[in-house]
Order: sequence, then structure tokens, then C-alpha cells
Amino acid sequence: MEIKALGYMGFSVNDVPEWRRYLTKLAGLMETPCSTDEQARFRMDSRSWRIGVEQGDLDDLAFAGFEVANPSALEKMRVRLQEAGVKIISDVGDLAKKRDVLDLIAFKDPFGMQIEIFYGAGDSYEKPFVSPTGVTGFQTGDQGLGHYFYAVPDVVKGLSFYVDVLGFKLSDVIDIPLGPDMTVRGHFLHCNGRHHTMAIAEAPMPKRIHHFMLQAATLDDVGHACDRLDGFDYQTTDSNLGVAEEKPNSYLTTTIGRHVNDHMVSFYARTPSGFEMEFGWGARAVDDCNWTMTRHSRTAMWGHKSLRKQK
Repeated sequence: MEIKALGYMGFSVNDVPEWRRYLTKLAGLMETPCSTDEQARFRMDSRSWRIGVEQGDLDDLAFAGFEVANPSALEKMRVRLQEAGVKIISDVGDLAKKRDVLDLIAFKDPFGMQIEIFYGAGDSYEKPFVSPTGVTGFQTGDQGLGHYFYAVPDVVKGLSFYVDVLGFKLSDVIDIPLGPDMTVRGHFLHCNGRHHTMAIAEAPMPKRIHHFMLQAATLDDVGHACDRLDGFDYQTTDSNLGVAEEKPNSYLTTTIGRHVNDHMVSFYARTPSGFEMEFGWGARAVDDCNWTMTRHSRTAMWGHKSLRKQK
């Protein structure tokens, strides 16, 4: 398989300053010095950046960058895409320099989202990742930055592209109940040991993605992040009762729970753009030598109860 991992994601957002606050003070990512109120980048590890936000009207995922090992692998992907009839964007200008990679190719997937395949990402081992909130670290490395759940109008076309052309493999499927009379099938795809780098479903959602996921190094990282996103401030307490102050605006959309397929312990929270972020720990890995696909009829073993207010 040529694609190694999800290397970076870029979001077009209406409110860059709020995203800067969200990703640093709540999610615990490290902002890079080049950030402004028009665009910002964030680190999760030694890479020069993993998540970027830019001022725009989309308020959604704008592009995803998938990593390959070297120039030879990139050329093989170019040939594979051309043989499949995928139009490679020729006028990318200084895009590789902007993304801080040695080289890349860019193209649109069947639904118009820009996909970039690159090699030679910038690394900053000499400047260690330091979380502003004390997150001990994130699971990245050969598993990439995380995953995203992609809603598409035609799942057959989507699977044909991502599996047959880009080379992802199916981990399993979940028949997800969206209501008493509606179920959609989520297909979970991997390209490395991470159970899924992306999930794809034909689902009626207002955004391209339902959520993106960050996997922390410890369960305590998840608990502390959950408190921050729920609006609790343990620095401000009642001197008599010692009770943490609850702020009125919680971002949480679910309780903490554990998924049936990747066994991730996580919670979901609303982002400033309306889609969600999953923040988790403890997922099991996929080993293609002995992995067998399965089907599930629910998303959680326990928890993940909705906290959205009913209208």
C-alpha cells in the first residue's frame, strides 16, 4: 500500500480566532509562530504542523493530505491516479512550500474535496511539542494524525475511489441508526495500524464531515479535555465547598463512551464550525495479517449518550 497515513488536514472557517482558542486552550494543541487571525497552524507532535485553519466561507474540511514514503511512491500514486482517469491539478504553484513538504500532487475526489498526496514533511524534533493545557501527547507516528468521518452523496462511488484507486482497506462496517426509520452504513477504512483513518457513509449531514478525531496518549488526557470542553474551571472554586465553577457554554455533544469497533474511549464536542471533534484514547490497532472484517449494529459498547438539547 502506497499511502502511509493521514498527514495533515486543513479547514476553511468563518472564525479563525475562535478556532485558535478552541484548538489550543481546549483541545491542547500547540500553535505555530506563523499563525494570524487569517490563518493558523497547530502541532500535535514533532511535525511542523498537523492541522491548519484558514479564513473562508466553507466552515468545513477543505483539504486532506495523505503521506507516502518517498519520491518513488509519489510517482506510483501519480501513475495510478492518471490510469484511473483522475485529473491531477497542474497549477499548484508554491503549494508544496506552503504545506512545508518536499513535493506533492493535488486533485479532487469524486465529491469535490481537495486531496493532496505528499512526501518529505517538515519535522521539528529540536522544538519539542508542548501542550498549552498539559496534554501529555497524541498518538501519531506511523498512524498519522487521526481520522475523519466523511459524509458523501454516493457511498459506492466513494468506496470505489478510496479503496480501489487510493488503496485503503476496509476494517469493518457499522449500521448506524439515525432514527426509528433510518439507518446508514458507515464504512471504516484503514491505511496503517490505526483502525480507521477515515470513515465514509452516505448520510444526510450539513457538512462534509461529521467529525475529526484526535487520539491522546493517556486516559487522563481525555478526562481533562472533557472537563475543559464542558466548561469547568478547576482554578476557580468555592472556598467553602471546593466545587468547580460550571460555565454556561459547554461544547460537549456526547458523554464519554467506548466504540464497538476500534474500542476507543472518547467523547464528542462541537467545534466553532458546527461539526464535531472526537477526543479519545486506547484504540486497538489493525494487523492485516490476521484482521477479519465484521459488521456492527451500534456505535458504542457503552456511553456516547447524546447531550444535544432537543428542539
